[in-house]
Amino acid sequence: MKFYKTTLLFEAGDIPLAEELICQIFFSFNVKGVVCDIPLEEPDEGFGTHTLPLPEKNSITGYLPLLDSSALVLEQIRARAAKLADLGIRVEMVIGVVDEKDWADAWKAYFNVTRITDRIIVKPQWKDHVEKKGEIVIHLDPGMAFGTGTHPTTAMCLKLMETFLSPGQSFLDVGTGSGILMIAAAKLGAASLLGIDTDETALVVARENLDLNKVDPSLYRLSCQTLDRTESRTWGCIAANIIAQVIVDILPDMALRMTQDTTAILSGIIRERLAGVLAALEANGLAVVHEESVDEWVALAVQKKPGIE
Repeated sequence: MKFYKTTLLFEAGDIPLAEELICQIFFSFNVKGVVCDIPLEEPDEGFGTHTLPLPEKNSITGYLPLLDSSALVLEQIRARAAKLADLGIRVEMVIGVVDEKDWADAWKAYFNVTRITDRIIVKPQWKDHVEKKGEIVIHLDPGMAFGTGTHPTTAMCLKLMETFLSPGQSFLDVGTGSGILMIAAAKLGAASLLGIDTDETALVVARENLDLNKVDPSLYRLSCQTLDRTESRTWGCIAANIIAQVIVDILPDMALRMTQDTTAILSGIIRERLAGVLAALEANGLAVVHEESVDEWVALAVQKKPGIE
């Protein structure tokens, strides 16, 4: 099958904000295989320094099936991208046609075994790693779904889950992507799991990764739906690694599914959008109990305020 390779080259004073907004455009049109090619800060000395060359231009690339309807989608993407000029983000759109086999696995060269915490390791299925006693190793093949564990938003989610998810709790993953958070929850001792996503491809990938990690099928369910359509029950731990505006939109439905003992872990929040998220938390009777941050990204652990039902 052939695909439109759609690249948005951009210049911006605030690169993380531009990254979030352009990715949001792609995700809103269900664009697959989104890859961000932007400069990253050098990691601590001795940890993979100078492993990747700096890109000549900032760009974000996604892939659309070559269908009759795709031409209209591309024009809509172009129009949405042009409006970012109002925020000081100048975008140029470049389109090519490629075979699926030419791009589907190319990104794998950049996905390595990654230590998230002292215990949690994310291992690509095609890489070797000698597991040590006490480690929680997540075997992963993200395919066309979001979530390798290497992005700060996912890594912070995993770190907060290790702190706040107690064995025996139920776990709800909103926007499950590759299933990485569900796998982590199962390995941290969650008794039941539900992963929801609006992308059916993501759910197929999540199921494959859950099977790859030998998660008992009787422990989990996957469903293609939005949070407001899920059953009205409460959960011990909820994770939403999405973007700030979507988090704000779903907080009322999330709060309905929380008790005083529930911790919700919210990630994918760029710092410039944090004030809006905090205001929405206040409006829904929720309070931050812990905050993590990496560069411009913020993740929050939140709970219901005392006395809020």
